[in-house]
Amino acid sequence: MTRDTSSGYQAAREREDAQISRMLTWLTLAAVVFLVGIAFKAWHSGHSTHALVLMAFTLPLLANLNWFARTGNHGRQKVGLIVISSALFTYLIASGGESNTGPLWFYVFPPLLFFMTNLKTGTMILLLVCLVAVIVFQFPGLPFVHAEYDSDFKIRFFAALTFESILCFVLEASRLKARNELLELARAHERTAKTDELTGLSNRRDILNRLSEEFSRYQRSGHHFSITLIDLDLFKNINDQYGHDAGDAALVQFADLVQSTIRQTDIAARWGGEEFLLLLPDTSLIPALTLAERLRSKVAQSTFSFNGQVLPITMSAGVCSIAQANSIDNLLRQADLQLYSAKKAGRNRIAPRVRSQNTETQAEPGA
Repeated sequence: MTRDTSSGYQAAREREDAQISRMLTWLTLAAVVFLVGIAFKAWHSGHSTHALVLMAFTLPLLANLNWFARTGNHGRQKVGLIVISSALFTYLIASGGESNTGPLWFYVFPPLLFFMTNLKTGTMILLLVCLVAVIVFQFPGLPFVHAEYDSDFKIRFFAALTFESILCFVLEASRLKARNELLELARAHERTAKTDELTGLSNRRDILNRLSEEFSRYQRSGHHFSITLIDLDLFKNINDQYGHDAGDAALVQFADLVQSTIRQTDIAARWGGEEFLLLLPDTSLIPALTLAERLRSKVAQSTFSFNGQVLPITMSAGVCSIAQANSIDNLLRQADLQLYSAKKAGRNRIAPRVRSQNTETQAEPGA
């Protein structure tokens, strides 16, 4: 179940990345249009150099957009935007823009930065760019600095920027906390929808979906698989004699034994009541019979207990391979018929018949 939960979580992350990338794409297009508009205004106001620089910043934005359209790489799209935005805001602070209003555009940076990155990375980048702003403000004589700001503006700028950054940090932290709680709730719901509450195995709904997937794989590539339908013998007597709590304990102990016996690629499910179903991918009939017999032998040799009382637990099972069926329904029907044969023959056995765990496994003629 861990694998499915992880895949569900990964799918949610991928959907979130796709949504963020779509938003960043529209923000990039809006930024290009905005820069072009401001550049034309600066040109007509006589600030030709400033206008050309702003126009030049549209080129890497468009290049980054084109790169993402061709590759679909969400991470590089974010990194590209962060680098370009950092360079743009550094230029606006150093040059002053028009009438020394360039630093005011820096207020757009904190919310955009926290939106594109995590809290730790966003904070580090923000501090780095703020350090550049401090250098520009304190050393106006540097070669790349063309603006000079009075003390009152510096104090108000950093005070407003600090307040905005803290607010963005708190809001983003709250958003991430709510998002993670929703994802955890979704994972819990997914586990509940696919897991038997008592045993922790797959439930009937989940195993039917997996059977359909395995059958589709068989039809596509010819990978055989088998199933084992298991019933705990005379289980009603356990409930009647020892109580339902003892019966539940026996089911849990049996599920643990099954999990320790099957392979990692195999899937165990509670089919209903005291019935269980094993899905054995890439397994033909003879290996499936061998596994079923090994499990039957372990159950017969194991001690099941509840409150100090030993519970007499044995199992019968019917095994069927997809090579013997042409559909999932037929596969389940044949496994059920084999289980009926095992119980009719005296219980605590596997059908088709196998000799023993330590000798060669054989199916009865015609199986």
